[in-house]
Amino acid sequence: MKNLADHGTNPRPRLVWALLIGLLAVVIVAAGIGYLVGHGGGSPKNATGHVAPTTTTTLPPLSVVSSTPADGAMGIASNSPITVKFSMPVSRGSLEPSLVPPATGSWRQPNRTTLVFDPTAPFIPSTTEVMTVPTGDGAVRGSDGRQLAAPVSIKFTVAQGSTERLQQLLAQLGFLPLAFASTGTTPPPNQVVDPQPGSFSWKWSGLPASLTSLWTEGLPNVITKAAVMQFEAQNGLTVDGLAGPMVWSDLISDLAAGTMDTTPYVYVSVTKVLPESLTLYTNGVAQYVGIPVNTGAPGADTADGTFPVFEHTPSSEMKGTNPDGTTYDDPAVPWASYFNGGDALHGFVRATYGSPQSNGCVEMSIANAQTLWPLTPIGTLVTVSGPPVT
Repeated sequence: MKNLADHGTNPRPRLVWALLIGLLAVVIVAAGIGYLVGHGGGSPKNATGHVAPTTTTTLPPLSVVSSTPADGAMGIASNSPITVKFSMPVSRGSLEPSLVPPATGSWRQPNRTTLVFDPTAPFIPSTTEVMTVPTGDGAVRGSDGRQLAAPVSIKFTVAQGSTERLQQLLAQLGFLPLAFASTGTTPPPNQVVDPQPGSFSWKWSGLPASLTSLWTEGLPNVITKAAVMQFEAQNGLTVDGLAGPMVWSDLISDLAAGTMDTTPYVYVSVTKVLPESLTLYTNGVAQYVGIPVNTGAPGADTADGTFPVFEHTPSSEMKGTNPDGTTYDDPAVPWASYFNGGDALHGFVRATYGSPQSNGCVEMSIANAQTLWPLTPIGTLVTVSGPPVT
């Protein structure tokens, strides 16, 4: 016979209830999951009961964050490397950044975010370079595949070449009445436009002081300008006496090829001391001495100074106004070498020579002009000196 008090302590009803409650919880959770799966994976609803759209994060494209030289930079050394830094680690492709005008050198990747161009030949002085980083197939891209949104161009201007180095190159190629002897080792190709250690010396001892006094090493002067003009004429360039990019490019090419100027160095001296005359020096030797000439008459004096021949023509039309107000037009003046504006060495028929009679030119007999004309090409220096006419 059971004791009635045992009914309150029997554990079996409690266990049954616990199992029922647990089973009910599992059913509720499963139902909730099914509801979420059936209604868009649990996306929140807005106030109207519709599921709110999900957002997608778009990563920014690869970009160039800096460069050296910077875009628009001026006065960049001719042997400067180019550094391009990107916004993330990059992988190089087969399509390298380009340079216009083209430059000789190679690209490398010193670290994960940077490309560097090392020039093996100099950037040409005074040139404006445009470096372009391309995009598309084969171009540089981020390590995760991102590309530049568009090509990136960086423009910079190379510094002017030094006068000192210009003179050294002109002397080495034979365009100056001076020689240059280098005392250093042969510079690497990318430093060929940098001044080199060494010294200048006159090639010939017979050059007159009227010429040698015009020379200054490392500074612009008329001897250097005339040599540039002669170099330009021989290389088919515009003759202006200015060492621009084309002059530097051809100087570098001729130096590498060993192309020398083999024409004689000619210098002309005109004196207005009566009787007026002309002396022509070839390689330091007075080849033609005391050739009678006529310079400008009163009111049309031939200016003193030293000037390079800038136009050389076997026949020239000359017209203008005489000091007395009358006009002239000579359609075929022979053997003209223009050296200062409208003033030229040329032939002209006169009864006499040796006194001021011209309209500013240096006149001589047609026979003498024909003899001298082949010796006075573009770049020949002409010095006029003497008392002004009264």
